[in-house]
Amino acid sequence: MHSNRRTFLKQSAMMSGALCLASLPSFAAAPANGFRLIVMATNWGYGGSIHDFCRDAQQAGYDGIELWWPSEKAAQEALFDALAKYKLQVGYLCGGHDSDYTKHATQYENMLTAATSNGPRPLYINTQSGRDYFSFEQNTALIDISTRITQRTGVPIYHETHRSRMLFAAHIARQFIEAKPDLRLTLDISHWCNVHESLLEDQAATVAKALERTGHIHARIGHPEGPQVNDPRAPEWANAVKAHFNWWDQVVQRHQAAGKPLTILTEFGPADYMPVLPYTRQPLANQWDINVYMMHQLKQRYGKK
Repeated sequence: MHSNRRTFLKQSAMMSGALCLASLPSFAAAPANGFRLIVMATNWGYGGSIHDFCRDAQQAGYDGIELWWPSEKAAQEALFDALAKYKLQVGYLCGGHDSDYTKHATQYENMLTAATSNGPRPLYINTQSGRDYFSFEQNTALIDISTRITQRTGVPIYHETHRSRMLFAAHIARQFIEAKPDLRLTLDISHWCNVHESLLEDQAATVAKALERTGHIHARIGHPEGPQVNDPRAPEWANAVKAHFNWWDQVVQRHQAAGKPLTILTEFGPADYMPVLPYTRQPLANQWDINVYMMHQLKQRYGKK
């Protein structure tokens, strides 16, 4: 009986996922020469070694991985070995962690410098930049640091639309977009849905500006009361799924028109991003399965036809 229940739940999730995908508007933009979709896996919530993670990501069909730049030499060497063995590309997460701005800026620059000058060249750096309580001038100085490093190394550095960081809200991010022409974004718009308790219908002009600056996407589905739906395959989230794919469609269309590759990370997270049952903290869905499902939907929609 327990086995039958598991089979029923798995089949129901697959059917719900198919229904959600079928309900999306068609995507018909023709790729230009040079466009390529590169889908990355997150090690957030993965319990095994870096070699196990790279093996599983490669076998699932990912093109590369995204993870925090490891500070320890041994961890760097293990990562580089795994990337080579499984022929995966890499993008790094970087950022400062100190609440004191001077220390934070030093940590930020040191990590960016290390990540762009050691090992295989990353496709990009995604930064969780600054703090929401730093001043506008302090946060713009961090943007200037990243711009200098990109100019020196050629590695694109993207600033993530992330809660608690400088781009935590749409209207705040707009100030930085308008002030810094070189600013390029990692679009994780699920955070803004949560911050503004909406699917951003009343901030369309600001969202449009963000989409124009997006160079990398974190593909997680948010909703007005949280940064992550429990399962994007469930039909009750169809409106949120449509909204996010509509935003991603526009970014893909711009990259296709420009003939530039686009990286996307599937970033559904573990507990407590993943809603859980009370007392047991059992996750309501399987994080790895959802991310692999999202990877397949992205490749089906935006990959080669």
